[in-house]
Amino acid sequence: MRRRLISMLLLLEIVAWGCAGKSGSMLTAPTPPGGVTPLVITASFAADKGRHGDPIKIYLAAEHKSGAMKMIAVQVSQVGYGVYPSDWIYLKDGNRERFVGYLQWNTASGEYLPDGTRVSIEISALDQWGNESNKVVIPYEFASGKSSPSVLPAPFDQPDVPRLGYISIKLRNGIKSEGRRR
Repeated sequence: MRRRLISMLLLLEIVAWGCAGKSGSMLTAPTPPGGVTPLVITASFAADKGRHGDPIKIYLAAEHKSGAMKMIAVQVSQVGYGVYPSDWIYLKDGNRERFVGYLQWNTASGEYLPDGTRVSIEISALDQWGNESNKVVIPYEFASGKSSPSVLPAPFDQPDVPRLGYISIKLRNGIKSEGRRR
């Protein structure tokens, strides 16, 4: 019995050691050829409030010295509802090393949201090897009234800042009119 237990433990150790490999983790992304070059979101800007139905523009600047940026990941968390599935915006070839632009989110495509609905927008960039940049978290609240235009900070204050793509997450109203959760 004891011999069988020792054999089983030895077999489990061999399997675990073989699965972990030299790095100790199977979850690390491969590094780009020629060494690691950081993928970095260098600047971001968005208004922190606006009316439901108005488009939200999220300005981003990023760079990757090896020119291997592939996509932007967007994940939204809504207070009182939860986390939505991630949205992926693939970058055009001219934006793989460096870009300054904005993501547009047309919030009118989702359900009506009452004033005071808050969301948190988490954005990162990924390269072709699966390495992820730093994350940018943007808080946003839906509020009635006139949306005021924001003065854009550098580097977004240039004319003709290009749109990088659209965020296609459709928000849901997590509360029925009787005040109960859907």
